[in-house]
Amino acid sequence: MDESAYLRLIRGETPGVAAHAGRIGLSVASLGYRLAVNFRNLGFDRGWLESHAVATPVVAVGNLTTGGTGKTPMVEWVARWYRERGVRVAILSRGYRKDGEGGVNDEALVLEENLPDVPHLQDPDRVAIARVAVEELESELLVLDDGFQHRRLSRDLDIVLLDALDPFGLGRLLPRGLLREPLTSLKRAGVVVITRSDLVSPEVCQNLREEAERRAGKLRWVTTRHAPVEIICQGASPEPVETLRCKKVAAFCGIGNPEGFRRTTELLCGLRGFRTFPDHHGYTAADVAVLTEWVRSLDVDLALTTQKDLVKLRAASLGGVPLRALRVGLEVIEGSDLLESALAEHLPTGLRK
Repeated sequence: MDESAYLRLIRGETPGVAAHAGRIGLSVASLGYRLAVNFRNLGFDRGWLESHAVATPVVAVGNLTTGGTGKTPMVEWVARWYRERGVRVAILSRGYRKDGEGGVNDEALVLEENLPDVPHLQDPDRVAIARVAVEELESELLVLDDGFQHRRLSRDLDIVLLDALDPFGLGRLLPRGLLREPLTSLKRAGVVVITRSDLVSPEVCQNLREEAERRAGKLRWVTTRHAPVEIICQGASPEPVETLRCKKVAAFCGIGNPEGFRRTTELLCGLRGFRTFPDHHGYTAADVAVLTEWVRSLDVDLALTTQKDLVKLRAASLGGVPLRALRVGLEVIEGSDLLESALAEHLPTGLRK
């Protein structure tokens, strides 16, 4: 079953007796998953399973759900914050869907473009690459990408993201829902960040907070949005976001939360069509041909995608229609003092105020 079919199934959008039976089966599987997650977390909490410390602070950025909550912009924001204060930072990640042996994935390519002076190490064994970062690269602080569930590496601060558009992964654990851990796991979070808060009402954000604290107790909150920064053109200088105004646009993406990108795009231009691919999609020549025909059929001024998609396509146009990417950056709306205070606690001693 492909990703889109699976999502339709667990959201209850697929009708029929077979789909209903499938959801029952997934609910049963979720019980086993819950037992495994709870036992694993208990093992780390009680010290039965070992967490490995390194000689530098570790700040983890993660979430409770599968799919896109905006971790890459948050990782970039945190790493940039430390670099601006003179800290030698390295980013560690698993390297999900890396491009072949020795390659990197799309998220690493984006971070490399936006943070060229911050090394990014990818390996499923993040304890091993943490030691490489400290001992060989002489890093003074490590940012662990998608690290909330990776408890083998000790961390000093957990920043957990909740996407305002779907904060609790349909309210069910995998595989019946999209939760990787129960909401009670938020107790481990040092800071909880609501992403894309500008795309929902204040009441939705407040209800989100209340539900999370009902399950996990008092939490420290930060609210953010994904702010459009510039328009990226392959092989040319970036353009202001304002260039999208009054343009007819066809947009597409292969990211964890395409709805967030669609809503942002709608606010910036005249959106004539929108198409999605699975997260981390590797574009083929056939995909490009289909996209080219689709874009031409809509009679638009340009095609727009995400920076994460453009780093894989590496094209300036689709069949003569200009191709651009929207680069977004994290913007803190509320709680900036709280977030910066939490980060400042882990600055090297000589850099603390």
